[in-house]
Amino acid sequence: MKMIDISLQKILISDGDHFELDVSFNTDSKRIALLGPSGAGKSLTLRMIAGLIRPNSGRVLIGGSTYYDSEKSLNLAARERQVGYVFQDYALLPHLTVVQNIAFGLQQGWFNPSRQYRSELVTHWLDKFELRSVALNYPHQISGGQKQRVALARALAPNPRVLLLDEPFSALDRSMRLRLRAELSALQTELSIPIITITHDVEDAEVLGEEVVQLLDGRVFSQSSSSLRDG
Repeated sequence: MKMIDISLQKILISDGDHFELDVSFNTDSKRIALLGPSGAGKSLTLRMIAGLIRPNSGRVLIGGSTYYDSEKSLNLAARERQVGYVFQDYALLPHLTVVQNIAFGLQQGWFNPSRQYRSELVTHWLDKFELRSVALNYPHQISGGQKQRVALARALAPNPRVLLLDEPFSALDRSMRLRLRAELSALQTELSIPIITITHDVEDAEVLGEEVVQLLDGRVFSQSSSSLRDG
């Protein structure tokens, strides 16, 4: 069994528009980059892997676990998949502080974490991403790079089985993009979980993917090992 085995089919019809996605790839690599232009089906693929959208058919197998298999009528709910997801716009909750945002995925029940919430896990990620100085700030009070780190910390705090990154640098200027690309690449080597990153940027794909899968018009155009990863 491959580390990652994805086969997803989905037909979307809206206001007369028709989009058909049929994406299949498998690999033993833990670092996958899905590369392609806007409209290629990258975000749709990622959301089906996370369980946020149900495919028409296919399968999602990652790290020996089956999240979805239409032939077996198996479809784990998004929360049961234990997936860490970093959205393109980070999706931080504006009324919660940095600490509360990071702790949000750890909290059970309907109540938000308190403003003074502390735990070893939250403290670990505050220190890991150098966020202690802005721990009690709100999202509108921190920089774009700090927002990305908060989103990463929130995704990683619950100890996910897989991490999904949706265009992680699209909201950043080039200098910050280069810095955080290097930081995220270093973080990848520390994490033992599979990481799937989607991007339209070839350099991002080369740095963050051991395997690069190119999508075009809802199909896999090519799949290859990253030339930068290979040396």
